[in-house]
Amino acid sequence: MESNKNMGLLSIILGLIFIIFPMISEAVISIIIGLSLLFFGISAVYTGVDMKKYANNMYAFPLIVIGIIVIILGFLFIFYIDALSFLVSIQFYLIGFILIILGIIGFLSRISGFSMFSSILIFVMGIISIALAAFAWAQPIYIAIIIGIILVIEGIALLFFD
Repeated sequence: MESNKNMGLLSIILGLIFIIFPMISEAVISIIIGLSLLFFGISAVYTGVDMKKYANNMYAFPLIVIGIIVIILGFLFIFYIDALSFLVSIQFYLIGFILIILGIIGFLSRISGFSMFSSILIFVMGIISIALAAFAWAQPIYIAIIIGIILVIEGIALLFFD
């Protein structure tokens, strides 16, 4: 119970920081994700090199290659890519394409009138999801503000509703 209140207070504080300072919040998230990827990549390369010394090379090489790719991604997130808008837009693009494909499959199957309507609705939601992905990529500041609002709402819920 006490931990819920602490988490609620922390969530409200983080949400307000996201709302008041959205660009700084996005930069901090990108740096944290980049550093995490960087350390993971270094660990993977080290493990791959160590594995190459003592075990089969077949397993070491893919681990080293993945480690190098993750290190590059880590540097990109630290210095170049805004991780928040990138990851959110990728999720919306994936969901959008999946919904469009499901809508087309449902439309082509023509099982019943209700499924025809739902297939068209799913297809339209896929298009809307892709539009949201483009919006998230173009205007990352709004994504940070939306996340801040969600954090504040979640914090209030944790504080007052057990």
